[in-house]
Amino acid sequence: MSEEQAPLEYTSSGKLKSAHYNRELVILQQELVKLQYWIKEQGLKVCVIFEGRDAAGKGGVIKRITQRLNPRIVRVVALGIPSDKEKQQWYFQRYAPHLPTAGEMVLFDRSWYNRAGVERVMGFCTDDEYRDFMRTCPEFERMLVRSGIKLIKYWFSVSDEEQERRFRVRNNDPVRRWKLSPMDMASRSRWVDYSRAKDAMFMYTDTEKAPWHVVDANIKRHARLNCISHLLSLIDYQDLTPDPIELPTRQQDPGYKRPPITSQKWVPAIYGKNAVEEA
Repeated sequence: MSEEQAPLEYTSSGKLKSAHYNRELVILQQELVKLQYWIKEQGLKVCVIFEGRDAAGKGGVIKRITQRLNPRIVRVVALGIPSDKEKQQWYFQRYAPHLPTAGEMVLFDRSWYNRAGVERVMGFCTDDEYRDFMRTCPEFERMLVRSGIKLIKYWFSVSDEEQERRFRVRNNDPVRRWKLSPMDMASRSRWVDYSRAKDAMFMYTDTEKAPWHVVDANIKRHARLNCISHLLSLIDYQDLTPDPIELPTRQQDPGYKRPPITSQKWVPAIYGKNAVEEA
């Protein structure tokens, strides 16, 4: 039985076991590398949007997608709070410079849909700005598609109970606590408001040219594999992985003398075999 055909095993709670998850992730990441070569060679312009509830696992999926890829071909865009100047621009203007050029795939960790979500719920935009976005966004995305951009939109759906569990895990872990922002806390207290905003957003922007793809994100391992697998299925690519390169012979020069090691400032070897032996 080949690696791709090996049976999957799940825990008693229905979660894919770690060894099987890691095996499937490696297989999918190998396919992502093939996709990367294809995008570069064919001059494709791929734009992938990741939206969803706070703590739904968007960042984890993005990290697994980019883990083995060339950042010059596949890059992540995660914009912060707009500046005063950007607030005076056409709304989509701050996003346009980050769109992919030929031979690129861009992953938006949140996007122009901030206006339909957090800005709407938290009152960061006016009613007129919100209504204008809902009218304009579908046409903006149709323009992107007509220009040759492959636009893919993912919404990560997570239950109320699972989001609360993840928030508690972050709050109890000093290494993860930075992930909890005031907006995250507001999203908990305004769960229904965010649900209504998401429903309205889908009603206006789930179009034939740029549909939303919903990812069940209650189990992170499954969400990562399902999303990557689906992304790969949306682009008809071929394997252009180059053959191994013949390494050149290292240059030789008997007359070259390296400077003494003591003339350089070395990083203290706190870790390593010699460091352990000397400790």
